[in-house]
Amino acid sequence: MNDRSTLDLADLAIEADQQPRADAGTGTVQIGSALPRIDALAKVTGRARYAAEHPADDLLYGWVVNTAVARGRIRAIDASRALALPGVVEVLTHQNRPKMRSLDLFYKDMTAPAGSPFKPLHDDEIHYSGQPVALVVATSLELARHASRLIDVQVDAEAHETSLLVHRDRSHEPKPLKAGFSPPPKPRGNADAVWEEADVRVDVDSYAGVEHHNPMEMHATTVIVGKDGHLTVYDKTQGSQNSRWVISRVFGLPARKVTVRNPFVGGAFGSGLRPQYQLLLATMAALHLKQSVRVVLTRQQMFTFGHRPETWQRVRLSADGQGRLTSVIHEALAETSRKEDYVEVVVNWSGQLYHCDNVRLDYRLVDLDQYSPIDMRAPGAAHGVHALEVAMDELSYAANLDPLELRLRNYAERDSAKDLPFSTKALRECYAQGAERFGWSKRPPKPRSRREGDEWVGWGMATGTWDAMQMFARARAVLHANGQLVVESAASDIGTGTYTVMAQIAAAALGLPMEQVTFRLGDSTLPVAPIEGGSSHVTTVGSAVEGACEKIQRELWKRARHHVDGFAKVKFDDVEFAHGHLRVKTGGLAVPLSQLVRVKGEEEIEAKYLLLPNLLKQKNYVRAVHSAVFCEVRVDEELGTVRVSRVVSAVAAGRIINPVTARSQVVGGVVWGIGQALLEETLADHTLGRFMNHNLSEYHVAANADVGEIDVLFVDEDDRIVSRLGAKGVGEIGIVGVAAAISNAIFHATGRRLRSTPMTPDKVMRRD
Repeated sequence: MNDRSTLDLADLAIEADQQPRADAGTGTVQIGSALPRIDALAKVTGRARYAAEHPADDLLYGWVVNTAVARGRIRAIDASRALALPGVVEVLTHQNRPKMRSLDLFYKDMTAPAGSPFKPLHDDEIHYSGQPVALVVATSLELARHASRLIDVQVDAEAHETSLLVHRDRSHEPKPLKAGFSPPPKPRGNADAVWEEADVRVDVDSYAGVEHHNPMEMHATTVIVGKDGHLTVYDKTQGSQNSRWVISRVFGLPARKVTVRNPFVGGAFGSGLRPQYQLLLATMAALHLKQSVRVVLTRQQMFTFGHRPETWQRVRLSADGQGRLTSVIHEALAETSRKEDYVEVVVNWSGQLYHCDNVRLDYRLVDLDQYSPIDMRAPGAAHGVHALEVAMDELSYAANLDPLELRLRNYAERDSAKDLPFSTKALRECYAQGAERFGWSKRPPKPRSRREGDEWVGWGMATGTWDAMQMFARARAVLHANGQLVVESAASDIGTGTYTVMAQIAAAALGLPMEQVTFRLGDSTLPVAPIEGGSSHVTTVGSAVEGACEKIQRELWKRARHHVDGFAKVKFDDVEFAHGHLRVKTGGLAVPLSQLVRVKGEEEIEAKYLLLPNLLKQKNYVRAVHSAVFCEVRVDEELGTVRVSRVVSAVAAGRIINPVTARSQVVGGVVWGIGQALLEETLADHTLGRFMNHNLSEYHVAANADVGEIDVLFVDEDDRIVSRLGAKGVGEIGIVGVAAAISNAIFHATGRRLRSTPMTPDKVMRRD
């Protein structure tokens, strides 16, 4: 049961008002039904409250003070002018903060890499430009902001290093202790010798600059202090239980004294996997002042924690006379902080995606005076598959083969690195159906073959892949006698459609219309769920939801056999749940679910389910999602502009629970891929050791004018190895391969090869 002792009636009313519910009239739904989002109305009408929108009495506002120095030590902080302002309650620094635990272990969240996590206001040491050094707390947001400008922070600067390319000679092998990371497998064959002797070969360098998260909702935390000291925390996070874990450990609080909620999250895709520093600062201030506090980061401050790491890669491929790969060598160098070894799976895809007997993969890190990088949509794959797929395109021209034909000739039926089959792999169907939808057979083989007006038109394609993950989770389901079903799990919905899909799974299981199903998420007191990341929520939480509903199914069936005439000898496999009834599949015998709930004099049936991956079964397979991306670009060489006029993304992601929400995820990934390819990069002044374009006027993201026609198709696939639902994840796969397809299309249009991202107009116009 959830502890509501610290909530007043107004809070409960707000929570009830926020619960997304489908409109009346959906009828019986199935897995695969195309349903609109049930949370859409709450969002467009403003009823959905985000982390910075929850009310509290006597709320104080915190404003973060950041330093511009990249490395050094704080000599002095003078807050006297700020504290002299009426309404300024406190200025917290490392000198007067409340007591906090100091051991690294207490600051490690569930996704932390190896090393020492950043501890805000811990001591006088400066680790990176943008580091928070003080928190102003005042009675209004405007006053806190004004007071922050009156604080004098004096820092003794030290020499800093922030450039990956300048310091690549001091790279090191990473510590692999991060959830989801697998180090590159050992070499097989003799890739270097084979490459040296090959007649058909390519050697491709590529570089990807830093990218920063820019979700609609900026990171924020509201800490509400109850009369008994209980903390109710509304946080911008992808895992309420992860945030609670960190708060309770850092401040030495029992977990029962902290409740973290994230009922609505305005975009995240990795930025909310780890608790960000505003969570600890807001909690610190609330505990120190024994009063509710809210801290909201500005858009500029969104550039002061985490980012997709700057990455350099080299890919060497060779092939025989028939275009079959004879060697694959993929080396990557990425940045990390001085404090942690942030790692990603960058090169491993090159040993898995195509068949080859000679493969060598290498991945190394360079530690810099930066904040630790963080996951960003399809971390590692977005860069690693890009480098591989651009190199494959170059190899297709060297081998005089169509790019799609080259990929088909090197199709991998098994993962050669692990010598295991795929649980399911419908990539061939992705190639075939995507090519047919795009019209790939009409592609002229030579670059610079088609011009329309001032623009060269080019077609490119690439393969995408991502892991099909499953974790562990619990779900609780309660079927009430009035026909209402409530299902709960501490999942998160970052805009991916979790509310809708989980309710749909439950509704389909018990034959109920969507308007009779409520799925509750975003609360740390609910049954345990993993952090929403890696495209694993449907396979994990969805399977737990179905498992809980199946327990209710069996209880209803048992009650029918014992209490309803005609059901005594009916087997479970012979019944179905539809239109609010349990009925025999043949013969027309049926009984309302509400009647079965009440046969024992009860008003509800409750079931709990623990989903644990079947590791004994899964370890015999490689589980992956695949896609084929086809792209048309139009390039004006004189202006350096690239227009992505058409994209077809064909995806094999297991059983699709809801085509509407799944398509939305892939479309969003394609749009982000356009941004990765052409627009997104955070530029640094390495003399200052500082990111310079930390705003949306200079950090460019894809907008409507940058996006042409996007066509998404899902290939039939049903994978019961990955999940009991047959589903895989679709959140990450949408972006993978998009930038490579655009790069390859630019070459086909112009005959000029752009390997690094973003491919900005200056690079398109360059004639070297």
